[in-house]
Amino acid sequence: MTGALENIRILDLSRVLAGPYCTMILGDLGAEVIKVEAPGGSDETRKWGPPFQNGVSAYYLCANRNKKSITLDLKSAEGNEAIKSLVRESDVIINNFKTGTMQRLGLDYETLSEINPGLVYCSITGFGETGPYKDMPGYDFIIQAMSGLMSITGDSESGPQKVGVAITDILTGLYACVGIQGALLERMHSGKGQKLDLSLYDSAVSALVNVGSNYLMAGKIPEALGNQHANIVPYQTFSTMDGEMVIAVGNDNQFRNLCKILGKPEYASDERFRTNPDRVANRETLIPLLQAVFSTKPTAYWQKQCEQNNIPCGPIQTVDEVANDPQLNERDMFVDTEHPTAGDIRMIGSPLKLSRTPVQTTNHPPDAGEHNEELLKKLGIINDS
Repeated sequence: MTGALENIRILDLSRVLAGPYCTMILGDLGAEVIKVEAPGGSDETRKWGPPFQNGVSAYYLCANRNKKSITLDLKSAEGNEAIKSLVRESDVIINNFKTGTMQRLGLDYETLSEINPGLVYCSITGFGETGPYKDMPGYDFIIQAMSGLMSITGDSESGPQKVGVAITDILTGLYACVGIQGALLERMHSGKGQKLDLSLYDSAVSALVNVGSNYLMAGKIPEALGNQHANIVPYQTFSTMDGEMVIAVGNDNQFRNLCKILGKPEYASDERFRTNPDRVANRETLIPLLQAVFSTKPTAYWQKQCEQNNIPCGPIQTVDEVANDPQLNERDMFVDTEHPTAGDIRMIGSPLKLSRTPVQTTNHPPDAGEHNEELLKKLGIINDS
C-alpha cells in the first residue's frame, strides 16, 4: 500500500519538536524522511526525561516515527559534501538551526538550490530570518509569553498561564507541513523549488485568531477569561454535584434548550440573555444563575440531558481516561510498534484518515545513525572499508 507522499524524499536536519513534528507528519503520509544528526545523536530530546524505556526517551519517541537516521558532522568537509550529495537526490530539506547557521555551514538556500533547483528549503527559527529579533533564540515558553497567548490564558487569580504542551512548536510544525506541501504542488507546474521561512513567533500570533481580531477591530486589550469564551456565552466549564464539565452553547436555539433542561425556561426570554451579544454583555449576571442549577445534580445526569437535547458538552478527561477512550481506540489514535532498543512501545497515532493512501507506521523512531550503512553506502558516501 502506497502513501500519499510516496517518492518524496525529505532531509530532516531539525531537532526537538517543531521540525521533527512536521517531518513525522510527512513521513506518516508516506514520504521518505532521513533524519540527520551529529555523530552520537544531537537531537536533545533523546536525553529529555524521565520517562525512559531502556534508555529511550518518551519525548523523542513522540515526534520521530516513520524516519530513518544517519549521522554526519556537518562542520567537516566530508559531512558537508555528504549532505550536498543527498540534496541532489532529495525534494525537501528542513532545519531549525539559529539564523545564519546554515549560511556558515555553506548549506544556505542559494548554495543548495544551485545543486538542486527543485529543492524545497524550509527554515524554522524562533523569530524568522528577518526583522530586529532574527538573531534571538526562540523557545516555546518564551514565544507563548511574547505572542500574547499567555496573557489570555488563565484568569485574574492565576495570572498568565502557558498551554500545557509546547503548542507554538506544534503550530509551527503544522504550518511548515502545509507550506512544504504547497511548495511541492507549485513545483509540479514551475519545476522550481523555493525557500520557506517559518517562525514560532509568527505561528503563535496567528493562533490569536478571534481574540486578536477582537483587539484589531475594537482596540480593547483582551482579558484572561480562564475557561470562558471571549465571544460566546455560555461556553465554559461548570461545576456539578460531583465534578466539572464543559458546556459549549454555540447559538440561541441551543441556549433555549439549555434553559429548558435546567428547568429555567424564563432565562431564554429574559431580555438580558435572549441573544448571544446580550449574554456576553451580561455574562457576570448569567453565569452564577446557571452554576447554581448545575451544582444540584451529577455530571453524568447533565451530560445525558445535554446530549439528548443537542447541546454540546463533554467531561474533562485525564490523560489516562483519554488513552482508554473507546472512540479514540476505534480510530487508531494509539499505535503499537517494536523498537530495537526500547522494545514494545505505544505512540499517539495520526489524526489523518485518508481513504486510498492511509497513514501507516512503517518505521519506528530510529536510533541515532541506525541507517548509516543502508543510506550512505547506497549513495556512495561511505564504502565497506
